[in-house]
Amino acid sequence: MTLFGTDGVRGKAGKKVTAEASMRLAMATGIYFKQFAKTNKILVGKDTRRSGYMIENAIVSGLTAVGFDVIQIGPMPTPAIAFLTENMRCDAGIMISASHNPYYDNGIKFFDCDGNKLNRDKEEQIEKIYEDSALIAASQATEKMIGKSKRIDDVIGRYIVHIKNSFPNHLTLAGKRIVIDCANGAGYVVGPTILQELGADVVVIGDKPNGFNINESCGAMHPEVLAKAVLEYRADIGIALDGDADRLVVVDEKGDIVDGDKLMAVLATHLNRQGELRGGGMVATVMSNKGLDEYLQSQDLTLYRSAVGDKHVVEMMMEKGMNFGGEQSGHIIFSDYAKTGDGLSSALQALAYLVSENKKASEAFNPYESYPQMLVNLLVDEKRDFNEIEGLAELQEKVEKLGMRHLFRYSGTENKIRLLLEGKDEKVLEEMMEGCVAFFKRALA
Repeated sequence: MTLFGTDGVRGKAGKKVTAEASMRLAMATGIYFKQFAKTNKILVGKDTRRSGYMIENAIVSGLTAVGFDVIQIGPMPTPAIAFLTENMRCDAGIMISASHNPYYDNGIKFFDCDGNKLNRDKEEQIEKIYEDSALIAASQATEKMIGKSKRIDDVIGRYIVHIKNSFPNHLTLAGKRIVIDCANGAGYVVGPTILQELGADVVVIGDKPNGFNINESCGAMHPEVLAKAVLEYRADIGIALDGDADRLVVVDEKGDIVDGDKLMAVLATHLNRQGELRGGGMVATVMSNKGLDEYLQSQDLTLYRSAVGDKHVVEMMMEKGMNFGGEQSGHIIFSDYAKTGDGLSSALQALAYLVSENKKASEAFNPYESYPQMLVNLLVDEKRDFNEIEGLAELQEKVEKLGMRHLFRYSGTENKIRLLLEGKDEKVLEEMMEGCVAFFKRALA
């Protein structure tokens, strides 16, 4: 059984992510981490979904049943869990969130004692334990070995101080009007607080979570809402987070959405000019535009490409000795400050660049022309093996003969296939995409 996708376990709450499955998964995770335990503590946080209550209680039951003590900190960003797991000397960290998905989905993400997401090998070991009923039964704690839990509400201050420390001491956001859209999610308290404490004039939207409105017509998944607010309030810049605040989307003062690759390009070259970029370049994913490659080459920097998923970006960053990377979608990793994508930390780096350069956002974050690129997401009934799809090889060959770059892949978190085409001629690109969409609708219907 494959439980884990590209970013932990994710699915419809009450169907795939049930109380029973969550408790069993927590037991399996606890059994796995017992062999490395030093403090016998595991940190648990969540976003603002109603189903988080159900899953959190199930996870606490599972962990205490196998003898772990649990620290519950309530709604906090995913990167905060990564930071606090290490900072509070916990043996592991668990985040309950389905990130940018709708409220009816939920998920469970895991971090080791150093605040790093688990690699596939560790996930497979947990999956094996999950399937081993005899081992789970034999691992139940009794008497004084049963774990306990406690809720701590004041750790938010630790994370706020940590993020603020990533912003240069000699700079301030005074005089900058910033709109922040918190997606009615986990960053709805920490995000505005950090910006206000750094001196910004802050307009906050998407900060009224009710358990069901996370990511709903707000946040990084709907930046058009932020764009409208930026124009309405005549702001200098807009910042959108997703439900668990590990993703960043920026809108400039004209209400235009800043391309994620261009944002990373600017931040990479800014780090390099400051002498703070390690490894002579950065890591992005196979989704990133070829224009990013060419721009970095013009700056004598190298781009390495990883598989999709910020944990894959982090793994390659570590392999290449780099401290910067990210995804076109807004997961940006400054490993000097965070172990995973962190929307707020990335926002502060972008704002620091804006302030230090004394430029308008529309000028600062548009360093090159991108190649035309199209991305289409299609719902599928079945994720068939690509090798079994008749005619796919011929379709890919046709795309390549037209001089286009292509990427066809299934979502690791949803029943979707993602179709990416990139080329120089936009009209030809659109025609080819129509053909690709029709092909996959026939093949996967």
